[in-house]
Amino acid sequence: MLTLMTHPFCCILPPHIVAKLAESKKPAVRAAALETMRLSAAALERRLVFTTMPQMAAIPAVGGKKARQVFDMKGRTRPLPGSLARAEGKKAGRDVAVNEAYDYSGLTHDFYLKVFKRNSLDARGMTLISSVHYGRQYDNAFWNGEQMVYGDGDGQLFVRFTKSRDVVGHELTHGVVSNTCNLEYEDEPGALNEHLADTFGVMMKQWSLGHDVKKADWLIGAEIMVPRKTVKALRTFKNELAYEKDPFLGTDPQPKHMKNKYTGDEDNGGVHINSGIPNHAFYLVATALGGNSWEKAGAIWYRTMLALTIDSQFADMVKTTSMIAGKLYGAASLEQQAVDAAWKQVGL
Repeated sequence: MLTLMTHPFCCILPPHIVAKLAESKKPAVRAAALETMRLSAAALERRLVFTTMPQMAAIPAVGGKKARQVFDMKGRTRPLPGSLARAEGKKAGRDVAVNEAYDYSGLTHDFYLKVFKRNSLDARGMTLISSVHYGRQYDNAFWNGEQMVYGDGDGQLFVRFTKSRDVVGHELTHGVVSNTCNLEYEDEPGALNEHLADTFGVMMKQWSLGHDVKKADWLIGAEIMVPRKTVKALRTFKNELAYEKDPFLGTDPQPKHMKNKYTGDEDNGGVHINSGIPNHAFYLVATALGGNSWEKAGAIWYRTMLALTIDSQFADMVKTTSMIAGKLYGAASLEQQAVDAAWKQVGL
């Protein structure tokens, strides 16, 4: 199993999906998957080599104001970040991916600032750096500990990875996690890392669209999927399957209860798979409380993210969310009861 660095290399597309696609009987799908695996391995290797070097993304914004930079890789994979395509305050151009990376990173910044009073990923106004058009038909987006990187998709199963605002929010939240609890990217701590990224990504989407818990779709990555009947999204918070008997992806392996927890070594001990358990717990809390997910449930989860540590387990998440719910809303309050009931419902 991979030994993790302080700031892990985090992809939105789980390795089990990429591996499944690499076995596809369709040549174009298989070729794109193999290329994605190759490029991801190369990017990870470069991340491991340069992890001790100064972090480019830690550049503070002037005066602490929102600062975004979007670069164009033009189909290349190095050197990152590429050619500057749009900087803070500049007008939108014709490149949709550039504009989406700019807009959705801005929404993520505003979400954290307006909802949680957090000034960018590090709480000190760090510049949000994104690179688009990474590689050729690259089926992924990743946070490398320094910046965001987006592929354009293969056009067969996936389109550009900037298209889902929750994907952008998810990956940038990995930067928040690295600057707070810094959860180790394996086993239960890694699943909590992915869970927090999914949860704050989906909350950012709901907040930016003005969707309450009833109107929200509770999906991650729906917009990056080429539409077909067997697929809804990459992941879902509800007690349902994000994809089922799909000829390319297979069936969604994410559990919603501890009895179905993945116990193998793949995916760093199932970080993308077992995140489905706490994801569903958050959904149960938010829907039980009603209204907007980012208010009461979000407040509990944000303070929990600040309180967790590098090796926190699911049991620590349960204990901490219950404790914080009690502190914020009172012992035996409806909010604390909702938290405790949700964890019990998923087997924790």
